[in-house]
Amino acid sequence: MPEDRPVAANRMARPTSPQAQAIVSLTPKEVFAIIRRHIFLISFLTLLGLGAGGGIWKLLQMYFPRYTAKTYIQVLPPVEKDPMTISTVQLQKDILYEHRQSIASLIKQQRTLEDLLGRDAVRETEWSKQWDGDRRRAVRYLKKHFGAYAHRDSAFVEISMTCGAAKEAADIVNEMLTLFLAQQGTNEQREISNRLQRLEEQRIRVKGELDAANKGLDDIRTAYDLTDLERPAGRYFQHTITIKLNSLELQRNELDLAIRQFKADIANLEELATGPITEQIEFAIERDPVMTDLARQLALLEAQLSGMLSKFGDNHYEVRRIRDSIQKAKDERELRKKEIAEQTRRANLENAKDSLIVLQERFEQLEQLRQEAEAKKKQLDIARVQYDKGLKIRDERLEMLDSVKEQIEKMKTLHDDPETPKVLPVGLASIPLEMVFSRQWWLWFPSGILLGLLLGMGMAFLVELANDLVRTPSDVARFLRIALLGVIPDASEDRQVRGIELCHAVRKAPYSVISESYRQCRTNLKLSGPAESLKTLLVSSGMARDGKTSVAVNLATSFVAADQKVLLIDANFRQPNLHTLFAKAERINAGERFDFGLSSILTRQCAGKEAIRPSGVEGLDIIDCGPLPANPAELLGSVRMEELLREQRRSYDHVIIDGPPVLLVSDAKILAGLVDATLLVFNAAATSRGAAQRTIRQLKEVNAKVIGCVLFGARAIKGGYFQEQFKSYRRYQKKAQLAGSRH
Repeated sequence: MPEDRPVAANRMARPTSPQAQAIVSLTPKEVFAIIRRHIFLISFLTLLGLGAGGGIWKLLQMYFPRYTAKTYIQVLPPVEKDPMTISTVQLQKDILYEHRQSIASLIKQQRTLEDLLGRDAVRETEWSKQWDGDRRRAVRYLKKHFGAYAHRDSAFVEISMTCGAAKEAADIVNEMLTLFLAQQGTNEQREISNRLQRLEEQRIRVKGELDAANKGLDDIRTAYDLTDLERPAGRYFQHTITIKLNSLELQRNELDLAIRQFKADIANLEELATGPITEQIEFAIERDPVMTDLARQLALLEAQLSGMLSKFGDNHYEVRRIRDSIQKAKDERELRKKEIAEQTRRANLENAKDSLIVLQERFEQLEQLRQEAEAKKKQLDIARVQYDKGLKIRDERLEMLDSVKEQIEKMKTLHDDPETPKVLPVGLASIPLEMVFSRQWWLWFPSGILLGLLLGMGMAFLVELANDLVRTPSDVARFLRIALLGVIPDASEDRQVRGIELCHAVRKAPYSVISESYRQCRTNLKLSGPAESLKTLLVSSGMARDGKTSVAVNLATSFVAADQKVLLIDANFRQPNLHTLFAKAERINAGERFDFGLSSILTRQCAGKEAIRPSGVEGLDIIDCGPLPANPAELLGSVRMEELLREQRRSYDHVIIDGPPVLLVSDAKILAGLVDATLLVFNAAATSRGAAQRTIRQLKEVNAKVIGCVLFGARAIKGGYFQEQFKSYRRYQKKAQLAGSRH
C-alpha cells in the first residue's frame, strides 16, 4: 500500500542493529491517507450513528420522557438577628456557602424524602403509584432524580425534580417546598419556645434572688440600727460617726500635744528650782514691794554713807553704823530675793502640775469618747461592707433581670418573625414546557454523528494498525530501516501486463508501469555503489512465493536492455523455476546436453561453460538448477561455488542468482556470504513486518551485505502514490506515442 515515492539506496541505507525497530508516529499525511482509504466505512458509520442518535431520541421522547421542574429557596445568613436593631451582618462567603450546603443536605436527607412520600398530593401522582408502595425504591429514585443544589455565589438553594410527567414534577417540587418550609418553621418556633420557657424560668429565679438581696439589705440596716448606709451618688459622703471620730482624734492629738508640753515645762521648772534666777524671777523680784522698799532704803543709806565719808571719814562710828545698815539691807534684800524666787518657782511648778492633771483628765475623757466612736466606726465599716456586697448582688440581679426581660421580648418578636426559619420561598415551581437536556434532539443527532464518526475513524485506524504487512514504502522506512530500491506495482493495477507472464513484464510490456518500476530499481542499484561491488547479486525473500523470481528475471532483463551481459542462475534447489520460464533450445547435435545445471557444476559432473545455456534473449544466459541434490546447503557452500562465481564475474557484467527463501532454509544465508550484495524481495500482500525484520536480522547475523529491498505487488490506494503515478505515466506515455507516430 504505497504512500511515498521510492527512495534511493544511498539515502535509505543506514546502519541499524538487527534488533532495532523503528517506532514512528503517524504523520498528518498518513492519517489523511488512511481517512481517504476508508472514507466509505467512515461515512457509513457516521450515517449509522446519525440514524441511531435520531432513533434513540425518538424512543426516549415516546417511551421515556423526562421533565425537570425547579424552584428556589432563599437562605438567610446563619446568625441570630437582633429584632430591636436595624443592621446587616457580613459573613465570609465560605461560611454562607457551607450553610446553604447544610440546608441542601437537610432537604435531601432520607427522613425528609420519606416525609415527602407521605404527603397526600404526592401519593395521588402516577409517579408515586408506579412504585406500588415500595418506599425503598421510591426513596432511591428520589435520591437520584430529586436535586437540592446550593448556589455558591448567590443566596439560593435550587430544588428540582425529574420524572416523566411535567405537572407531577412541579407538584412534587412544590410539596417539598411547602414541607421543608413548614418543618423549618416548626423547628425554629419550637426551639424559640423552648428558649422562651428557659428564659421565663430564669426570670423567676433572678426575681427571687433580687427580692432576697433587698431583704438582706433591710436586715443589715435593722441589725446595725443604721439608716444612712447608702452613699449619695455623684459626690463624696462621710457618715456622722466618721466625722465625730475624726474630730475626737484631732482633739486627742491636740490634747496629747499639750500634755507633752506641760510635762516638758514641769521638767524645766523642776530644774529651775535649784538653778540661777531667771528673767521671770527677776521681773517678779522687781515688782515685789518689799524689795522696792529695801532698794529705796539701800539707796538712802548709801547716800548718807557717801555724805558721812566725806565729812567724818572711814573710821567714824556713824560711818560704820551706816555701813552696817547698808549691809543689813543688802542681806535682807538677798534673803527676800531668795524667798521670792522660791515662791515663784514653787507656784509655777504647782500651777503646771495642776494644769497637767486637768489635761490628763480631759485626755482620758476624750480617749473614752474616741474608743466609743471607733467601736461604732468598726460596726459601720462591717455594716457597710456587708451592705455593699448585698447592694452589688442586688444590682447584678437587677441588671440580669432587665437583660432576661429584654431577651424574652426579643424571643417573642423572633417567634412571630417570618425570617426566623432562615429560609424564604421565592415562588412555586412552574410546569416545565420542555424536556430535560438529555431528551433534546440537538443533543442526540450531533452526538450520533460524532460517535459514528469516531467509531468509523476508529475502525479505519484499527484496520490499518491491525494489518502488520509491509505494504508501503513508509512501512519499509518505519519498521525495517533498510534501503528501498524499488516498488513493483500489483499486476492488477497495470492494464498493459494483462495476460503476460509477470516474469517477462519488462521484455513483453516495455511501456508498462511495472517495466518502468524495474528500470527504476536497476537505476537505484547502479547508484547504490561502484559497479564492481554489484557484479554478483543474490535475489532472495523471507518466504516462498514472495515474487523473488519475477524480480530476478525482470531485473536481469532490464540490465540486458541496458546493453549489459547478464548470467541468471537458479540456485533454488527446493523449488526451481527458471527452467519453466525459459524454454530450452532444441539440440543442435547429438553431443550437446542441456540437462546440466548448477548442481551438475557443483558435483563436478560438468564444467561451468557446459551448464550455461542461452535464454532466447540476447545478452542473457541461464544456468538452471539441474538435478535436485540431496545436500543443497553443502553444495552451495562448497569451494566449487566460489570458483564458479569468480569465473563468471570475469565473463559477465552481472551475475544474478535466484536464491531460496531465507526463513525456510539455510541455503540463502550461505549464498549471501559468497555474493557481492543481496537484494531482498518483500511481498506487499503477504510479507509481515515481523517476517521481514527476521529476514534482515538473520542475514546481518552472517555479515551478509544487504544492499536493499524491493517491495513487490504494491497496490494503489486512495491517498497513495501509485494511483496518481499510474495516471501521470499513462498520460506521459500516450503523448510520447502520439509524438512518435507523427514523426
